[in-house]
Amino acid sequence: MRQFCSSLAFLFLLVYGQALQAQGYEKKLKDMGITLYTPTEPVANYVKAVREGNLVFLSGHGPQKPDGTSVKGRLGEDMIIAEGVEAARYAAISLLSSLKAEIGDLNKVKRIIKVRGMVNATPDFKDHPKVINGCSDLLVAVFGDKGKHTRAAVGMGSLPFNIAVEIEMIVALKEQ
Repeated sequence: MRQFCSSLAFLFLLVYGQALQAQGYEKKLKDMGITLYTPTEPVANYVKAVREGNLVFLSGHGPQKPDGTSVKGRLGEDMIIAEGVEAARYAAISLLSSLKAEIGDLNKVKRIIKVRGMVNATPDFKDHPKVINGCSDLLVAVFGDKGKHTRAAVGMGSLPFNIAVEIEMIVALKEQ
C-alpha cells in the first residue's frame, strides 16, 4: 500500500508539474503585470518575424507603450538612463508580442540567442549597455537562464520617428 501511495504521489506531482509548465512563460508575464498585444503592421516593406527551422529572427522593434504610442527621445539630450531602460523594456514586450504572434505559444521557446540593441543617443553618451539592460533583464526575468543571450548595445545618431531604442532578437525554438 505504501508503495502504491508513493507511486500515486509521484504521478500526481508529474502531472501537476507538467500543468504548471504548460502555463509557463505567459503566466509569468501575466504575474509580472505584462500583457502581450497584437503587433502593429510593419511601417515599410518587411515582416516583423521570419521563422527558419527552429530559429525565429525578429526585426527591430521600438518601445511601444500599452496605449500604442512610442517612447521618443535621445539619451544624453532629453532622456535619462532610467527612461531609456523603461523604453528598452517596452521594446522587449513588443518583441515578445511579435514572437507570440509568430509561434503561437511562448512555451515553444528553447532560449533567447541574441539581442541587438540600438540606442538613440548623443555622441558623448556612453551608457548604451545600461539602457539595453531594460530588455535583457526582462528576458531573463521571464525565461530564466534560457533568457540569457549574446548581445550588442550600440549608439545611433538617430532612429526612425525619434524612438529612444530599437531592438532586434533571435530566438531558438524547441524541436517539434
